[in-house]
Amino acid sequence: MKICVDMNKCTGLGICESVAPDYFEVGDDGELRVLREEIALEDVSDLEESVTSCPTEALWIEP
Repeated sequence: MKICVDMNKCTGLGICESVAPDYFEVGDDGELRVLREEIALEDVSDLEESVTSCPTEALWIEP
């Protein structure tokens, strides 16, 4: 599985970073950076929470 981001929808609020800091980082420029795309099994629940917490619905998980 991997995490995907629609950068056209993302506003860089950083909720995903607060839930899964090993996967996301919002830079000083306000742009989201995906640090790791491939999801480790032990991190699935955190990434699912990131997806559901995203107010702009910019995140999704691909199998």
